[in-house]
Amino acid sequence: MANTSEIRNGLCIEYSNDIYTVIEFLHVKPGKGPAFVRTKLKSLTSGKIIDNTFPSSHKITVVRVERRKFQYLYKDDIGYHFMDNETYEQVNLEEKLLEKADLMKEGSVIEVLFHAEKDLPLTVDMPQYLNLAITYTEPGLKGDTATNAMKPATLETGAEIRVPLFINEGDVIKIDTRSSSYVERVKR
Repeated sequence: MANTSEIRNGLCIEYSNDIYTVIEFLHVKPGKGPAFVRTKLKSLTSGKIIDNTFPSSHKITVVRVERRKFQYLYKDDIGYHFMDNETYEQVNLEEKLLEKADLMKEGSVIEVLFHAEKDLPLTVDMPQYLNLAITYTEPGLKGDTATNAMKPATLETGAEIRVPLFINEGDVIKIDTRSSSYVERVKR
């Protein structure tokens, strides 16, 4: 058991029969009344985000978690298959654990958050940025960069995103995995 004074970003706690990670927190000490901690928590099982306020002396149950790096191998009917980079063990993960599965290409490295005592996968963290090639898009227009006009493009993983008009087939672009959006063209 820990105290609310130990709350920090990224801490995993057990609350309401679920496991949550702390996204934001704020220790508040009003002029009148007791202090409290205002938090924003994200469920690791459902992905739902809730706001919660803990009294300053409230006891919380901290969940021990481990981050392990895995390499994406392939997808089949069972799910997504990954290989542990240290032990070379293969792990099968369900699609509900992966938020942006359509952006993963074979060989990409991700981090999986495991419950340390139960050795149970909780969530998958993609790298913040990925470099992917464009396999199909309509021909680009040279010099048309004054407006923020966008066009659809298909990536090498099969995902579809919107890119600026000057992007062509075969170009490699940097993608923000949090929003599945175009960031910049990558020079070769």
